[in-house]
Amino acid sequence: MSLDWIYYAISWILLAWHSVWDAIGIPDTTVLGTTWGWILAIVFLVVTVRVILFPVFVKQIKSQRAMQALQPQVKALQEKHKGDRETLQKEMMELYRKEKANPLMGCLPMFLQIPVFLGLFHVLKRLDPANQGKTLYGWTVSQFESASAAKLFTAPIAGKFGSTADELARLGANGTTVKIMAGVLVLVMMGTTYLTSRQMILKTGWAEDPQQRMIQRLMLYGIPLSLLISGAIFPIGVIIYWVTNNLFTLGQQQWVLRKFPPPVTATSKPGTSGRNGTQPTKSLFGRSKPAPVPPKPAAPKVAGPKPGAKPVNPKKGRPAKRQG
Repeated sequence: MSLDWIYYAISWILLAWHSVWDAIGIPDTTVLGTTWGWILAIVFLVVTVRVILFPVFVKQIKSQRAMQALQPQVKALQEKHKGDRETLQKEMMELYRKEKANPLMGCLPMFLQIPVFLGLFHVLKRLDPANQGKTLYGWTVSQFESASAAKLFTAPIAGKFGSTADELARLGANGTTVKIMAGVLVLVMMGTTYLTSRQMILKTGWAEDPQQRMIQRLMLYGIPLSLLISGAIFPIGVIIYWVTNNLFTLGQQQWVLRKFPPPVTATSKPGTSGRNGTQPTKSLFGRSKPAPVPPKPAAPKVAGPKPGAKPVNPKKGRPAKRQG
């Protein structure tokens, strides 16, 4: 199956945004070693994709909330079918089907962005002066020349950490500069990828379902670590896209999670509570902390004699003891 339609779509969005910045006075001239028109075109490619996928993101949040609400039932099934993994899986799938909860929905937005990532990777990989004059998915010769010369702090957006000497020579780039810029961006990409997963897990809590917990661990640790190796083959423009996408995700998740906070039971065991029977509260980053202990009621004060009143003899008025 040909993926040309993806390459044409990505090229069209990039060229459209580049035309917008050119029209409002952001030319292709380099300022601070950066061709801002093309950098902003990549940044707003992210914005375009995220706006299109926003309904999917909302479904992702709803599915995660449904999974959180089912955690007590999932735990009960685990206790009931302990040691019988096959029966446990059947019962849990039936529970998910009945409650219309999809464990894989949490990964759907990421999967839908894979074609965009691959399309941008392919397009930027072809921004090589050696390909000049060849067809590039609707690009004109001037647009190709402009994009192939685009830089981020003097490092070409088509360059990568693992660029060969011949590739660097064709791009007119300094190998040390490209490696430093690509290396820094890869570390930022890894850090922001980790933070996006950590932010969601801290807010929603670790899943009771072993499969869900495994997916959470993969998202939190596995994917960021894999970028340390795969990042060497990513063009700088692709890493800019990934970092921008992560920052967009952090902001979007923070807004949604603050506006629609998850239930308290997401991070506490069912039926448990804090000290004095109070439920735990949540900090800004989702860590559970005990609710403040209500102050003990003060002992009632005994009213003393009013100023000027005669002292009261406590013995007075008591019945006299009878003489035996």
